[in-house]
Amino acid sequence: MSRVVVVGSVNADLLTQVAVHPAPGETVLGRSMSVLAGGKGANQAVAAARLGAEVAFVGAVGDDSFAGPATAGLRAAGVDLSALATVAGPTGIALVTVSADGENSIVVISGANAAVAADTVSAHAAAVAGADVVVLQGEIPRAATETAARLARGRVVLNLAPVIELSADVVRLADPLVVNEHEARLALSLVGGPDVPDDDHAAAARALTSAGVTSVVITLGSAGAVVATRSGSTEGDAEVAAVPSPKVSAVDTTGAGDAFVGALASRLAAGDELLDAARLAARVGAYAVTGVGAQSSYPSSTDALPEVR
Repeated sequence: MSRVVVVGSVNADLLTQVAVHPAPGETVLGRSMSVLAGGKGANQAVAAARLGAEVAFVGAVGDDSFAGPATAGLRAAGVDLSALATVAGPTGIALVTVSADGENSIVVISGANAAVAADTVSAHAAAVAGADVVVLQGEIPRAATETAARLARGRVVLNLAPVIELSADVVRLADPLVVNEHEARLALSLVGGPDVPDDDHAAAARALTSAGVTSVVITLGSAGAVVATRSGSTEGDAEVAAVPSPKVSAVDTTGAGDAFVGALASRLAAGDELLDAARLAARVGAYAVTGVGAQSSYPSSTDALPEVR
């Protein structure tokens, strides 16, 4: 099987369900509270593994009681955790509140994720360099992300979420750069791109390729995604396509973007073209919002995905 290596964060998600999100200074009664596996890196690794990819994970957890719940999904999905370090201190935590309409608000406490350093990644240089696809995000320190991107010899999927300060040359190593509509504007500032209208996602994608990024995926939630791929060696000569998303009833949007990225990485590692991989990823993301939690809502390779109609 093709190999995906994810270098990123792993958290325990403390998930609370409420009728409505509290306003500043307001107290509301919650419906339930659960401790689930999460973290953008771990979510993406699980999503890719559940769809059939061979996945290894590079990151860190703490030596506390949350390490077990945080890694339960990775273990259940068969992700190789030989490069997962245990460090003194707390595991990363995400405080997730989900309202009745499926919208979430999240506070992340980095914990052990902040200990993932350049040396952590360099210790597993052979695994990173040998991967068909290396997946990165913005929830670990900059030095670790930049080291992984530069070590990679396969395709780099950079999900710049949250947007952190990265060297422009590292952002340009992405193929694709995956951002949402808000992150796209911040990413443009990292590579010296121009300002574009807030609602012109195709223009944002083209501007990123003009600034030297080989390919770009801008995710738009229930509206799908925009995919831009430089069609030749000339920067800015990009082919742009819209990817629709199936229409579903959302229960919980937590981790849907990570499901998209994990599915994208899985299909790219299997040899799919970017546009085809994005079409499948949009269906996986739609599937994920119909269940509660992040990893617990991800499909396996045998689950029926919603169709675009």
